[in-house]
Amino acid sequence: MSIERRFGLMVFVPMLCLAAFSAAQQQTPPTPGAPSTIDLDVVVTPKSGPPVADLQQQDFTVLDNKTPRQITSFHAVGGSQAPIHVIIVIDAVNVPYQSVAYTRGEIDKFLHANGGQLAYPTQLAFFVDKGMQIQGAFSTDGNELSTSLNQYAVGLREIHRSSQWEGRDLFQLSINALISLVDSESKLPGRKMILWVSPGWPLLSGPGVRIDNKQQNQIFSLIVQLSTQMREGGMTLYNVNPIGASEGVGRTFYYQDFLKGISKPGQVALGDLSLQVIATQSGGLALFGSNDIGSFLQQCVADGKAYYELSFEPPTADHRDEYHHIEVRVAKPGLTVRTRDGYYLQP
Repeated sequence: MSIERRFGLMVFVPMLCLAAFSAAQQQTPPTPGAPSTIDLDVVVTPKSGPPVADLQQQDFTVLDNKTPRQITSFHAVGGSQAPIHVIIVIDAVNVPYQSVAYTRGEIDKFLHANGGQLAYPTQLAFFVDKGMQIQGAFSTDGNELSTSLNQYAVGLREIHRSSQWEGRDLFQLSINALISLVDSESKLPGRKMILWVSPGWPLLSGPGVRIDNKQQNQIFSLIVQLSTQMREGGMTLYNVNPIGASEGVGRTFYYQDFLKGISKPGQVALGDLSLQVIATQSGGLALFGSNDIGSFLQQCVADGKAYYELSFEPPTADHRDEYHHIEVRVAKPGLTVRTRDGYYLQP
């Protein structure tokens, strides 16, 4: 990166933060008080194959900041009767223009699979230059949704995105689109699975990027609010990267540097708000390395075949926005547990 480019980032990214996060805070409700229980959707998988069913409450241990917490409620859920809504987001802002048509075609194949019968009520959302555009109502009829997708394909082809757009523009549009979607869909009953088809937005983090104390506080506040709203709304985010094996290795794995939960403003970076980080921290998946988008979408939806709803009572917080790391263990070898990795507690 040139000196001029690095200097540009150091100057303009703070301006982005003030604009984007000020708008975001207006959309996101204030952080509520201490919850009576922490509710988790827990998926247990082997090294390969579908999620594991038929586990019992005694098979699970919940650790909150490494301290065991008693499980106060437990339900095994799964199958077509599971209370799940699926939202498929087609990202036409961060996906390269030449890949948008391919992405749409792969999603169309997914909708037509199994004779067009979808496992759960599903809705399409299109992320375009003007923001998040949610299409119609939820439906289990994939053929009906395919018709809607084909009708909107014209809009996807007519995007007039400037080639001069920079990372800060893409980041601002993207994070505000996510906030808008979470705000509108979190009100739905049951569990929400957001399948965002995108390589993700620019992380805008690194040695050439500077944010001051005020901006760190703004970003931390947004992280707390977004995490809390997704947790309380029962929302799990999944990232399906449509680029395939041609995606650069550095870009593909860089998000992993930001997976650790943030406990105070001084720790934050814009990379903490990347699509892959938010997805992983919510208990979802960040899938990449193949352009078989349909298989990736099936893998995400398969989480609904068998999962567990666990609840526990949180401890008393010592201060505002107190971060608590969650770890759920299962007493059987060879199994991996996925759930939300933390939450923020209020006094």
